[in-house]
Amino acid sequence: MLSVSPSLRLLAFDTSTESLSVAVCDGARVLESSGPGGAQASSTLLPMVLDLLHQAGLALAQLDAIAFGCGPGSFTGLRTACSVAQGLAFGTRATRPEGVPLLPVDTLLAVADEARHVAGLTQVVAALDARMNEVYAGHYRFVDGHWLQEGDFDLLAPEALAVPDGWTLAGNAGAAYGARLAGAPGVAVLPLATAMLRVAPQLLAAGLAVPAEQALPRYVRNKVAKTTAERMAEKAAAP
Repeated sequence: MLSVSPSLRLLAFDTSTESLSVAVCDGARVLESSGPGGAQASSTLLPMVLDLLHQAGLALAQLDAIAFGCGPGSFTGLRTACSVAQGLAFGTRATRPEGVPLLPVDTLLAVADEARHVAGLTQVVAALDARMNEVYAGHYRFVDGHWLQEGDFDLLAPEALAVPDGWTLAGNAGAAYGARLAGAPGVAVLPLATAMLRVAPQLLAAGLAVPAEQALPRYVRNKVAKTTAERMAEKAAAP
């Protein structure tokens, strides 16, 4: 299991799915909390973060990094996580000029590590429900204590996702699409904040932490809603 360095003080949270997950590592222990995500995340995330920091006896400016689920996932959820992370980091600049660095964590990587944490998997096809009859997917292998991603993220129909021999499907896509998805049901896990804490040392060592102004969500689907003009054009072109 990837372990959190005992010297690191980290905050992590994810709002990319219908579940909200928050965790804090104070250097010696991990505290976690969860709740409903979706539309409620924008109002409950910050109080949950502040409560866990209070329990840990940590001030924001004492953190070594703030990790957040950058995507793929719900557009609204990704924007919520990124904006809260940026706000927290900017807020620390009053006492820490450079601010607390932010660590964007791919949600599919968190899914892969959660699958390894609960089921010992080392070859994972991480897949999350992307709605609109599609899934977000990524292939991950755990080698020599580190995760390696094979290829880039995919956005595709459930039937088009291949699960190679020796690999295991993990995430929430199996529950959403059932028999339409190869390898379903697989291992039902979510991109939890505790998984982000476990992968944080690897990502920090790779230099992937960024200042608040450079932190961005990672969208895989470029667009969900059509403009009024686009809908009118499609209607006019219809036979």
